[in-house]
Amino acid sequence: MARVIRVTGAWTGLLSDWLDQEGLDAGPLRMALARWASRDNVPVPVWRDLLSQGLALVPGRIAPELGVGACVLPGHVGVLGYLVLASDTLGEAMLAYQRYETLFYGASLAEIEVVGDQAEMRWPPSENELGQQADGAAIAALVTFMRRQIDQPPPPSTVSFLESVDGETARAYESFFDCPVTWNDSHVRVRFPLHYLSLPMPRRDPTLRELLDRQARALVRALPEDSGGSSSTDRQLQQVLLKLLSDGEPTLARAASAMHMAPRTLQRRLARHQLSWQQWLDRSREQLARQYLADPSLTLTDIALLLGFSEQSAFTRAYRRWTGNSPGKARPHQLSD
Repeated sequence: MARVIRVTGAWTGLLSDWLDQEGLDAGPLRMALARWASRDNVPVPVWRDLLSQGLALVPGRIAPELGVGACVLPGHVGVLGYLVLASDTLGEAMLAYQRYETLFYGASLAEIEVVGDQAEMRWPPSENELGQQADGAAIAALVTFMRRQIDQPPPPSTVSFLESVDGETARAYESFFDCPVTWNDSHVRVRFPLHYLSLPMPRRDPTLRELLDRQARALVRALPEDSGGSSSTDRQLQQVLLKLLSDGEPTLARAASAMHMAPRTLQRRLARHQLSWQQWLDRSREQLARQYLADPSLTLTDIALLLGFSEQSAFTRAYRRWTGNSPGKARPHQLSD
């Protein structure tokens, strides 16, 4: 994949969980993974070496990197797991991945294009490539993650990789992805029929469900009940806010438009709680920040973007204004930077 600068430390948990699944001791490797797990930046050569060490523990296994990718959980992708919660369709989820991929690889890599009746996500090559094992694990994780969100998930149309492999490995890849796999291609690619992009995301993954529930509870705390109790409008507003925050544009006008009402009408609804739009936005961000700070897979930059801030410094200033403390110091002791 092109211009990869690093992977996020949370990604090392993918290999740790695979070691657990395989019942492998791997003491020295586990120690190395633990050292890198809390880092924002794991250099590509380090990740390649860690993965190679792990896969070497199962000699004779065909394409074990696919099994590593199949262990993917939301915590392994950090902020991207949360952003799936703001996606109503597979297409929105793919765009969210593209928009925030730089948090994962340190650069924006993915290209999305409609080719005839197909939608393609692709990554061009460069001098700093991940290599076949790491590419295989990454694409296996991507496809597995999407499969877990959709009822009766359809297979990709095609998958492509930059390098070549032997026939037995090629067959293992085709079996895993349940589609043709192309080798020695100019890009790493995953292609789906275009209509797949409209498939709803029912959030079947129980871990994602729990993340969504925690977000909902945080937003309930931000909007006190009036005498009439929580209304369907309040719940709709909470859902709209998560999407606006992920887009980085949480304004009153955009919220009102998404709810198909005039801004003044939305202001009156908030006034029932003795809150202005800005007061509710600040309260909501503060409550969500407290939740996100407890998640070790999220860096402060991740949290800033999840809360709709353009940069970490803006989030830090706002958090100090809300609480009188810095977000770094507010993290549980074991998560301190």
